[in-house]
Amino acid sequence: MNRTTTRAESPTSSHVIVVFLVLCGSLLAASAIGSAARAAAAAKAPPHLEIDLDAFDASKKLMALPNGESLAYIDRGERSGPAVVLIHGYTDNARDWYTRLDFAYDIKLLLDALGVQKADIVGHSLGSIITQTFAEYWPERTAHVVLISSTGGSPPDRPKKPPQFDFAAEIRKLKEPIEADSPFMIAWWDSPTPVDPDFIRRQRKDAAGIPLRVWLAVLDQALPANNIYGDLQNSLPRLKAPTLLIWGSKDPIMEEDVRQSLRDALPNAKVKIFDGLGHNPFWEDPRSVAEVINAFLNTPN
Repeated sequence: MNRTTTRAESPTSSHVIVVFLVLCGSLLAASAIGSAARAAAAAKAPPHLEIDLDAFDASKKLMALPNGESLAYIDRGERSGPAVVLIHGYTDNARDWYTRLDFAYDIKLLLDALGVQKADIVGHSLGSIITQTFAEYWPERTAHVVLISSTGGSPPDRPKKPPQFDFAAEIRKLKEPIEADSPFMIAWWDSPTPVDPDFIRRQRKDAAGIPLRVWLAVLDQALPANNIYGDLQNSLPRLKAPTLLIWGSKDPIMEEDVRQSLRDALPNAKVKIFDGLGHNPFWEDPRSVAEVINAFLNTPN
């Protein structure tokens, strides 16, 4: 999840842990939005941020884990309330990538260190894959699961067609130093509807500072194109916690076939589609997304 998810909409009685495993771009090519749609989006004002981004960034803590890794995180809310762990997606900013199970194990170690025995786990994009992996292997530590812009992998019989945005090909074209305001980075952080410009500027700056080897490693190790469908499908039957699936209808990365593969694997999951929103619906309409998530997390598990 991104930094706006702990805004005023989040319940003050919850204990919210934002884990800085990764950062996520919207993965929306500039060409994916027509000029008319872009002009209409520009006419709308972005959602107002009800948080001081400087203060939020300054509250980041670092936890050294027993496996030698260190995770940055932000700890907010009442410790006496139910724990909610927020995991966002893609490019790491501190260390090399490895498998989704390794990432999920890091979350388990962080919760151990914080004394959290059971939590609601919310993940976005690659963070959603980490979330489902955590829930699959540590069900006793999982209360509810929310997967935003997630996937069950591309079925092998998927018709071959060019993706709306071939982000893998674009990433492989990157050269160091990565320019925060380059056309690629602007497209990487684009959305169908307006998002606070200062927030997006910070996201681009953070992502540009990530070594190119890390951008590339995620493609080869965390998102193996040759086996992600089989890898995800083999373990999804382990996920038994109450689950909510959220997508934006205009998400150019998680297209309908990879959504359907997740719905098929999790037939009891609740599904919410936000019409007109993209890969980062909680940036574009944070209040509405937070209301849906909060209502789900308040259901019995």
